[in-house]
Amino acid sequence: MTLRLTPPADAAARRSAKPVVVYPVGALPKPDITALEAIRQKMVKQNEVIVPPRDARTFRVKRGQFFRIVCVEGAQVGDLNLWNSHDLMERFFSGKTRALHATHVSTGDRLWSTLPYLRSMATISHDTLGWYGWDEDGAGVHDVIGTRCDPYTNRLLSGSDYDRCCHSNLARALATELGSTPGAVEHHVHDVLNVFMCTGFTKGSHQYFMKASPVRAGDFIEFFAEIDLLGALSACPGGDCSATHSSDAAACHPLKIEIFESNPGSIAHWSWPSASAYHRSHGTPGEETR
Repeated sequence: MTLRLTPPADAAARRSAKPVVVYPVGALPKPDITALEAIRQKMVKQNEVIVPPRDARTFRVKRGQFFRIVCVEGAQVGDLNLWNSHDLMERFFSGKTRALHATHVSTGDRLWSTLPYLRSMATISHDTLGWYGWDEDGAGVHDVIGTRCDPYTNRLLSGSDYDRCCHSNLARALATELGSTPGAVEHHVHDVLNVFMCTGFTKGSHQYFMKASPVRAGDFIEFFAEIDLLGALSACPGGDCSATHSSDAAACHPLKIEIFESNPGSIAHWSWPSASAYHRSHGTPGEETR
């Protein structure tokens, strides 16, 4: 087959087609940020977990609690996985979150779960890096476009093995939580929310790029749990991801997870999400599984 290199006569007209947002979200239920802010004012810290550099830790959050991911020392990126704590098949769906919100998320955006559930797992309730927006390179913070650094891609590109990639870190942490082995549970590790990571696509080749994270000690991103959650957070071996990852070259720092209890009365009227009501017959009569 000969590759077509000469543009057709109507190439300009084809390229001039107007873009259409794939998922118009006007009908998408939005969180009540005013109410959420009022709930935040009465929350009380219950627990914290320190995530060592180039490692990961798990944590559990009940529906109605808040959790924060906090930068405690130098600039550090984290890779976040979330599951329904009662059913690991329901987990964070980064692709649909990206499609419903944007390539990067912040206050008021929600983290959606996989099909067939498709509901909000958590709402971002506060983000001290919300000021960053989009820079001149087209980069933003907290992306849902990168998948996580992993030893398989590292071996594909470098021919060498490295065991402290975020995928491996998350697999080890989940294995410890479940009393299993990393190899037996790594299929549960999924595409992440890249917390504090500053990323975008190059203007010329449209390649995924990273740059130094703007996070500083004391910065945090905070979430309101809308279902019972099991989480895992990896302190990426890339550190602030200004130059490299999947190695021991970058300076790395710990991250902290803080868990807060909300006042029961303050969340009494919150509208908790249910799993999708789609009948799941997929057009086959009599096959409803709902």
